Amino acid sequence: MSSNTQSEESRLGTERIPSLMFRLAIPSVIAQLINVLYNIVDRMYIGHIPEIGDIALTGVGITFPIIMIISAFSYFVGSGGAPLAAIQMGKGNKEKADQILSNGFVVLLCFSFILTIIFYLFKEPMLYMFGASDNTITYAVDYIGIYTLGTVFVQLSLGLNPFISSQGQAKIAMFSVLIGAITNIVLDPIFIFALDMGVRGAALATVTSQAFSAIWVLGFLTSKRSAIRIRKCYLKPNIPLIFSIAALGISPFIMQATESAINIVLNRGLQHYGGDLYVGSMTILQSVIQLIVVPIQGFTQGIQPIISYNFGAKKFDRVKTTYKITIATTFIISTICCLLTVFFPSMFASIFTHKEDLLQLATKVMPIFMAGIFMFGIQMGCQTTFMGLGQAKISLFLALLRKVFLLIPLAIILPAINNDVMGIYWAEPISDIVSATTAGIIFLVVRKKILSEQALSKLK
Repeated sequence: MSSNTQSEESRLGTERIPSLMFRLAIPSVIAQLINVLYNIVDRMYIGHIPEIGDIALTGVGITFPIIMIISAFSYFVGSGGAPLAAIQMGKGNKEKADQILSNGFVVLLCFSFILTIIFYLFKEPMLYMFGASDNTITYAVDYIGIYTLGTVFVQLSLGLNPFISSQGQAKIAMFSVLIGAITNIVLDPIFIFALDMGVRGAALATVTSQAFSAIWVLGFLTSKRSAIRIRKCYLKPNIPLIFSIAALGISPFIMQATESAINIVLNRGLQHYGGDLYVGSMTILQSVIQLIVVPIQGFTQGIQPIISYNFGAKKFDRVKTTYKITIATTFIISTICCLLTVFFPSMFASIFTHKEDLLQLATKVMPIFMAGIFMFGIQMGCQTTFMGLGQAKISLFLALLRKVFLLIPLAIILPAINNDVMGIYWAEPISDIVSATTAGIIFLVVRKKILSEQALSKLK
């Protein structure tokens, strides 16, 4: 291990918390903002394709559930393994951290093989089930058919990058995303318009950019610049270790996978009560909410290594300082974003479409859909702390609460009460407020118990 790498890691336990948070969080936020451009840039270009832009945008929106499920499996490994690796580094056990990373790499390859076969073979019936119509199915199939062939690149780039952040190497993690995003931004107009490939060009640009990111990440994690490395001797699956990754990774997996389930429920409901126009509005709303949620997730992702490392090193005062600043910051950011989308909805909607009817509908429903997003900061701040401390069960419950226990039932029940499509849009803010309030209460009740040597000793 190089002296620079060792110094970077040790600073997690010694540098002043505010400056350390700033140094790690800013590159992570930038990386996540760049990352969200992968799909949002696609939608921006697709939505402005002459004559077919609105229906093509709706078709691509139908593919979100498959994209989210693919991403969920990468988060299963990345978000489950990276905090465990950081805790082991805090304990001074580099060998165990290498084992966690190497086993995570193997699991990602297995996921890639299985997911590619399933989604490529059954894409059309799945897309109809997810809310596609005869008008939108062609665009949906064209996009996801190419995207699924690049599943291995998505898995490796998204699933391994958290292991770079967990070392305190936020800038390196940022560059891995930046490389792919720049590639995507450059290739999108070339493939979509210059080569007249339409939505297939958008998908090809995305897959190509993810391949560049994956190569960068693998290159770093197999080099001497990395504090932990993928090692050949640890590639043989270690079942107990994989179960440990799974125990912590199941929460972020469910959070992402249930986004897919939610998308299916929302699209089917919007198709039933409204039609293609309403499905198109949801594509815009989900794009805008990504612009809010992803930077907050980037901030918390940058902060999590500080919590995990210092927890492993038994520096509990540093952990307390970190989570207090984190929760306050995420709440302020989410509140500001909420106000912007509620009072200036047309400004955000116009980024994705110039079609007057779709623009008017998105502008009308956005203040409703975004009304509870101000509480998301509390949810993420608490959730990140639980993840950083290795509290898999609590994280799992909170993930299930917002998506499975609240949002999905509300999205089904509310529109059915008055046979009104607007009930679907109201389901989001209600679930946001209730789940975030619950997360805050649980955190206040259990924070002292989980931040202790006894809780640390249970994490092997």
